[in-house]
Amino acid sequence: MRLVHLLRAVTVEFDLRGAEFASRHGLHPTDLRALIFLLDADRAGTRATPGRLGAALRLNSAGVTSLVDRLERQGLVRRSRDVRDRRRVLLSVEPRAVDLGWSFFGPLIGRLVDAAADFTPGELDVVHRYLSAALGAASEPEPTARTPRGPNPPGRTDTAAG
Repeated sequence: MRLVHLLRAVTVEFDLRGAEFASRHGLHPTDLRALIFLLDADRAGTRATPGRLGAALRLNSAGVTSLVDRLERQGLVRRSRDVRDRRRVLLSVEPRAVDLGWSFFGPLIGRLVDAAADFTPGELDVVHRYLSAALGAASEPEPTARTPRGPNPPGRTDTAAG
């Protein structure tokens, strides 16, 4: 459980940093999540469409349209027609958004890269494997109904509530 608690603490800290960035730049937290999705899609060489963005952020089409309109007005995202299929709209992050992100998150990213330098390649492989498994577990849809298990989840022997 200590890894779960530590991962939660890291997640909370990243979320606080993201909220600070969003607040400074007049963005909603969903705007930041959209920018991250689009940057990740670009890094992976994946075509980002409004439909894929909506699925990733769990937004309906009206919500995606509003989100993209807002980001486009701020000069952070661009819509373009797919040259292979003119019916398809593609989304991309504008250089201004990348510059804003690096100006805010660059120092944190640098510290994270520096921290990783203290680990062996084998240790980093284990960390990568754990974080990938954690992401997979967090991405699984929750069942619609759960049976209460009592005060302690499986594997917990203490009575503290987290």
